[in-house]
Amino acid sequence: MNPGSGSRASAPRAAGNAAAVLRALGLGTLLVACLGSPVPWGAQEEAPRRVLFGSCLDPSRPHPILDTAARMRPDLFIFLGDNIYADTRNPAVLREKYAALGASAGFRRLLSACPLLATWDDHDYGVNDAGRAFPMKRESRRQFLDFWSVPADSPRRAHEGVYDAAVIGSPGRRLQVILLDTRYFRSPLLPGRLPRHTRGPYLPDLRPGASLLGEEQWHWLEERLREPAELRLIASSIQVLSEHHGWEAWANFPREQERLFELLRSTRAEGVLFLSGDRHFAEISRRGEPGLYPLYDITSSGLNLRFPEAAPNPNRYRLDGSYLFENFGELEVAWDDADPGLRMRVADLAGETRLAASIRLRELRFAP
Repeated sequence: MNPGSGSRASAPRAAGNAAAVLRALGLGTLLVACLGSPVPWGAQEEAPRRVLFGSCLDPSRPHPILDTAARMRPDLFIFLGDNIYADTRNPAVLREKYAALGASAGFRRLLSACPLLATWDDHDYGVNDAGRAFPMKRESRRQFLDFWSVPADSPRRAHEGVYDAAVIGSPGRRLQVILLDTRYFRSPLLPGRLPRHTRGPYLPDLRPGASLLGEEQWHWLEERLREPAELRLIASSIQVLSEHHGWEAWANFPREQERLFELLRSTRAEGVLFLSGDRHFAEISRRGEPGLYPLYDITSSGLNLRFPEAAPNPNRYRLDGSYLFENFGELEVAWDDADPGLRMRVADLAGETRLAASIRLRELRFAP
């Protein structure tokens, strides 16, 4: 079931914002389905003011949180991965799982409310913790791109993996959305446990050649970070900033994590916020790195899957605790203010705030 096959309910919102996102990301089919007819794309399109995001959705289970998100009338919703739980090497099963999501009334109501963007994680890529060796990855990629209505002539179909990016808005109010692929090129994980405080089954891999993004995606990311933008949302299916906990995260590839920080330094890319999922609980992390402004990672997971009855792993970068039940993330940008503010929060099933942090956009700038 293609999510673009439904009709869009009328809504009192600026269609230009939705058109900007869809056109920039190459989602032509969704543009027509959601808005009825194309809206001109130009330099004066407004950047989204309210972006929602989340991960870990099993369409076979109740998921009323999508209705909560739709009622908030966001400008954009980003699915961060594990958007279905296929866990299969059978293409027919993968199609069935996507069909279940596409048929979901809550998913369709969210689609009618705003544009939807997505990257993947292991359970919609293929199987648990899968990386570049997964034998079905090309078929998984094809079905992912088809479900999310990526046109045949989109640049996203011209390279391996599913990474993509766009800049939306005009100078002074430009939002860049970067969707990373942390699956297609990732090296095998290094099994083993550290002696203290980690519960996961993996060790940090410091071996030369261990890769998370792959060289092609790294070069592409450098080019994107050199593009001008005031605010950049980098969507990573796995946590970027948490300390090592033994489960999947950038911390399992310390060289890759440091390469990311160095890339921010060398490109002088300002305004970066990381969005992540995967963990079946939510938290906001803040981390300082030499030569960088403070880095934030808003982890939202899961949309309808909960963390087991245990405390989340230690994370010295965590702010404001954690939340273990159904949740989604929200970012609000006060573009109209002379000194624009950013409000980050994690909302529960009722839309109430469970975790939050507020900063000024200028705080995500390099020191003079």
